[in-house]
Amino acid sequence: MNNRFFRAAACAVALASMGGPLWAQYPYREPETWKEGEVALPARFSTDRLVTVDIEDRSSFEYGIDPDTLSVGADGVVRYVFVARSRSGALNALYEGVRCNAAEVKVYGRWDPDSASWRTSASDDWQPLDTRGSTRRALKLAQSGLCDGRAPNGSPRQILQTLRGEHPYRLR
Repeated sequence: MNNRFFRAAACAVALASMGGPLWAQYPYREPETWKEGEVALPARFSTDRLVTVDIEDRSSFEYGIDPDTLSVGADGVVRYVFVARSRSGALNALYEGVRCNAAEVKVYGRWDPDSASWRTSASDDWQPLDTRGSTRRALKLAQSGLCDGRAPNGSPRQILQTLRGEHPYRLR
């Protein structure tokens, strides 16, 4: 019985001593940090061909994105102009991006109709998507077809097809 114990202990010591050099061959590396790509605000956008999205059940607003502004960046961010238009014609437009892998949204600019230009704010940062508050619209868009789980839902063309209901979609 003691002989078995010593053999097992010797094997354990031998394996432990081999583990040092083995682990040295594969050192732990921090995952690469994500870097956001360069972002340019769109020169223009249109409300004539909005791809409408149902954000709220009982709303007097029409919500949609301008298909010509939809892009998927090399950094994995889905960017677009989001438009909320009231029945009386009042218009709010945001240029924003969704990071599907981090479940976050960032507003890059707000349209100012008086100056016909984008307003930006240095305080705009990535915010977690949530069912309540100001990020709810982006969460609804992500769930409606911008994202496929933790990744963009393909190309802008595929995303638009999904949002229009032309492409079968299942959130994974």
